[in-house]
Amino acid sequence: MDRITDKIAALPPNANYFSLEFFPPKTQQGFANLHARLSRMAQALRPLFVNITWGAGGSTSAKSLALAELTQRSLQLTTCLHLTCTNMSRKLVDEALEQAKVLGVRNILALRGDPPRSEEYRDPTNPLAEEDDSNKDFTWAVDLVRYIKKQYGDYFCVGVAGYPEGHSDQSHPEHQSVDHDLPYLVEKTKAGADFIMTQLFYDVEAYQRYEQQLREHESGAFKTIPIIPGLMPVQSYQILRRTTKLSHASLPPAVLERLEAVKGDDEAVKRVGVDILGEIIEDMKGVKSPGPRGFHFYTLNLEKVVTQILERSSLTPPATAAVDPDEGHNVSDQAVAEEESDGFLMVEDGKKKHHRRESSCRNSQPRNRVVVSRARASSTSSTRTSAYEAPEDEAGVRSDQINSRANTLAISEGEGSLGREATWDDFPNGRWGDVRSPAYGEIDGYGVSLHASIPEANRLWGQPASAFDISAAFRRHLEGEIDAMPWSEEPIQPETLTIKKQLLCLIDKGWWTVASQPAVNGVKSTDPVFGWGPKNGFVFQKPFVEFFLPSAEWATLRQKLEEDEQMTYFAGNAAGDFACSDEQSVNPVTWGTFTGKEIITPTIIEAVSFKSWLEEAFGIWGEWQRVYQPGSESSKLLERVRKDYWLVNVIHHGYLEEGALWNNLLGA
Repeated sequence: MDRITDKIAALPPNANYFSLEFFPPKTQQGFANLHARLSRMAQALRPLFVNITWGAGGSTSAKSLALAELTQRSLQLTTCLHLTCTNMSRKLVDEALEQAKVLGVRNILALRGDPPRSEEYRDPTNPLAEEDDSNKDFTWAVDLVRYIKKQYGDYFCVGVAGYPEGHSDQSHPEHQSVDHDLPYLVEKTKAGADFIMTQLFYDVEAYQRYEQQLREHESGAFKTIPIIPGLMPVQSYQILRRTTKLSHASLPPAVLERLEAVKGDDEAVKRVGVDILGEIIEDMKGVKSPGPRGFHFYTLNLEKVVTQILERSSLTPPATAAVDPDEGHNVSDQAVAEEESDGFLMVEDGKKKHHRRESSCRNSQPRNRVVVSRARASSTSSTRTSAYEAPEDEAGVRSDQINSRANTLAISEGEGSLGREATWDDFPNGRWGDVRSPAYGEIDGYGVSLHASIPEANRLWGQPASAFDISAAFRRHLEGEIDAMPWSEEPIQPETLTIKKQLLCLIDKGWWTVASQPAVNGVKSTDPVFGWGPKNGFVFQKPFVEFFLPSAEWATLRQKLEEDEQMTYFAGNAAGDFACSDEQSVNPVTWGTFTGKEIITPTIIEAVSFKSWLEEAFGIWGEWQRVYQPGSESSKLLERVRKDYWLVNVIHHGYLEEGALWNNLLGA
């Protein structure tokens, strides 16, 4: 029973269930670590199904299908594959559906993707490009729903997207309203959609109005269809603001006020976020539904926070019961822990307490067991005392089988040393994070995109006709006159403004900066400009800058960089050429020390991460070029820049030497 609607129908009418969403990691190391994470979460959490995202225009098609194979075949998780249908090869739509069927995937979330723009996306070197254009057959998501139903009947359970606060089509922002969307959603549902999955939201009242409006709609299309609300756990204040901005999801003042109060403390933001999501879920449980109430979580490929939310909300299904042959009643597959008055932990057999379900982290408190070294545990502990001791590599998890569900759940929540090891990437930092993390890269997994409509791009960056015009756009962004560039959807941060003078000097040279940070030496983690992490710490930074420059000037700069042992650089171009000072170097450029914690290094620059970003960075030049008509002056200029320029990242390790990085670069 792998169709989502069949699985929902099999649940009791008043049951709650949940699903989890993942995107294909950017690197092989990230994919391997996501495999381990998914295995752990599958055992500990037992979601009803999982979603696998699909990049715009099929940009992640191979990786998405590989991840779907892992979840469906290897982990035997009911899988729902996202599928877009615009600005891509027409053959890819059929290939994806056929491959999904071969893998045993029975569920598709049918999405449109970006607005159709055939002329801009067509490959001029491919003589069959016009014939193989998906936009000929697919303009809207409803076209894909109809096609799947026509070709496959009821083999696939087809889901469609719903927008509790209206769909944000950036080319027509004035149309963002539920009333404007409803006719299209009715059409998709009547075309054969089996369930609706909503975009993320934090405004519970807006969602309640939305679902009520659907259920009571005069068409009758939504009376019984499963409507699954989408929730995004709060991983950081910055990620929250970025995702709500991109999705046009509102943040109620009461929610924003609670997060604003702790935004400088990443751990506190997560704790408050868990509280907020827990409250949203409890409110949602009270919303009348014609069937079981579901919750869909956008995990961002992370596990700790979503696990804590699921546990707090009692959404994880109870452990599978087995029948005790001697007693004739159900026995939980977990032992039940009880705390005696003397502070020691006594473990009773599951069959004596089969009616109870204990919290997964009950045994994580330090008073329960004494942490001892593995050597001591094996050589000096008596049989009697060993019951109250835990080897150091098992501290913080239950004193039963390491691979039991209870222990796996505790590990996913970050308990003990095994938990810290499993959730080591709990503070994601986008493309500056650790490439081994499944969450490495942009948090949406959507692929290369400007995140701006054509009218918005023209408003922000005009119609550049020369390199000087491009420099002017970068300068306007740094001066705060515009709030985004193709490589950054956000206004300049206060930290960057501390090196504004130096960055403007680079732009005046025709070196266009896309990332940078100043040197910081032991500033308190509560500092309003440079601070991050828990409040009881100190933060450090090495200065670095990343910029585009012409190939002729790169040859001269490279020679100068090679002469300075304190400088590390990585460089590459759109053709795939790559150069660096040391390909094996791993360069933490931001780190923090906090009471009772290991040193945290959220920002790391190394060859593999730079190469991963390099392809995307030049892909963005291509996306910007597509804003303009092929053959126009702006299109030809951006094409020349994309083919000629290099992207260079330079780090100066002498963070105690004032102005060292900038003196070297500006003197080049």
